[in-house]
Amino acid sequence: MTDREEVLADLGRYIRAQREIARVSLRHLARMTKVSDSYLSQIERGLYQPSPDVLGAIARGLGVSPDSLFRRMGWLSDDGGAAVATGVTDAIAADERLSQAQKSALIQMYDTMVDGS
Repeated sequence: MTDREEVLADLGRYIRAQREIARVSLRHLARMTKVSDSYLSQIERGLYQPSPDVLGAIARGLGVSPDSLFRRMGWLSDDGGAAVATGVTDAIAADERLSQAQKSALIQMYDTMVDGS
């Protein structure tokens, strides 16, 4: 199992546990978050990586801090600061759907936005 798969599996187990603790059905959480129950099920099984918006909606639906879920994904460091440089650029570099030219362009655009240059 790769690191990414382990992170997604851990996130899914955590979300399922929080949902069960809150005694919220998958369908009810789907209605609260406006995310399909099948997609939520796939997230809970560690099959898909949710977007920050979806993860935030899940957190709000479960009554947990979005930061706690973002930390589990590696999007925030433990001290609360964004783990941006490595998280974003590594995600872009690992995305097999993008060509090398697209990856370079995205990373360059990201660096420009973050550095303000």
